[in-house]
Amino acid sequence: ERRRTIIRRRDIGFIYQFHHLLPEFSALENIMLPQLINGAKNQQASDRATELLKLVGLENRATHRPSQLSGGEQQRVNIARGFVYDYPALLLDEPTASLDVKNRSIVLGLVESAKARGAAIIGIFHDEAARDQVCDRVIDVTQYTPKAA
Repeated sequence: ERRRTIIRRRDIGFIYQFHHLLPEFSALENIMLPQLINGAKNQQASDRATELLKLVGLENRATHRPSQLSGGEQQRVNIARGFVYDYPALLLDEPTASLDVKNRSIVLGLVESAKARGAAIIGIFHDEAARDQVCDRVIDVTQYTPKAA
């Protein structure tokens, strides 16, 4: 179990449809936390979190707690948190949900950058345009028929 935990923390980035931000922490601290858990120094984690908040257009909301952020802003903090490292694999669950066109484009750019550096991207997309922009292969589970045992 310990080895699996290390692999999840080191090798797999998660972006959830529902952000799961910790309410007692600021946007900046929510992004810092995974880094601190992995042993990063406070300043290093803060610098990376600040950089990511700028990428998603939230540098002026760094000190705000989730309850002070809109749904789209919370989702962008969640997305920034999912990119704290250059993970070899990213699991995405509706990463563009709750986002306007501009922020959707920013997020898809981050996903495309990860893909360009060789990350495996596995995602669930209801937004067909977003899916088509970042996916090489699409599996439509509504068309899936399990094999008989």
